[in-house]
Amino acid sequence: MVNTLVEPTGGRVLFAGEDVTSLRSAQLRRRVGYVFQGIGLFPHFTVGENIAIGPRLASENLTPERVAELLTLVELEPDMASRMPDELSGGQRQRVGVARALAGEPELLIMDEPFGALDPITRDALGEKVRELHEKLGLTTIMVTHDMAEALLLADRVLVMSHGELVADETPRGLLGGAGGEIAQGLVAVPRQQAEKLADMEGRLAHEEKMP
Repeated sequence: MVNTLVEPTGGRVLFAGEDVTSLRSAQLRRRVGYVFQGIGLFPHFTVGENIAIGPRLASENLTPERVAELLTLVELEPDMASRMPDELSGGQRQRVGVARALAGEPELLIMDEPFGALDPITRDALGEKVRELHEKLGLTTIMVTHDMAEALLLADRVLVMSHGELVADETPRGLLGGAGGEIAQGLVAVPRQQAEKLADMEGRLAHEEKMP
């Protein structure tokens, strides 16, 4: 609905204070950057060409210097611009996806399960990097995730959906403090229980090591 691919049947969606249905779709979509779980890099384009595709479709040229700057921004070496997507790891490809989303200097970044296919270490590092870029570039970011721990660690506000309805809109602090209702608290309980189990295991291991 934000980019008017689907129009709301009721209510309004505001972008920078303007009703999205009153804006030209092409111009609106150029103000939005997208990062998807599947990444969607074009396999026959180089990394640099993939990053530049958005501005190119808008009849704008992205200089090699700007491509290098974007790669550096997501902590990749500038010389990766000449590589092909199949030469990169999953984490590197996702970083290229983030660089591509930022190439058009968007006002809004939409991320749909961006880290779901990554290993835990890469996922954590990339999540921290995206949060850093969010603050550094002054972005508004909407991230869709099924991982409540990820939402609590990265978000300023957490919106919980159930069967197509919004059932909670809280800060991470509020959710950890018990707010948000039964469904939201059920989701919060999962990472909390996992943390408690790990702490219990560490405690038992420490106790066993001290035994004669």
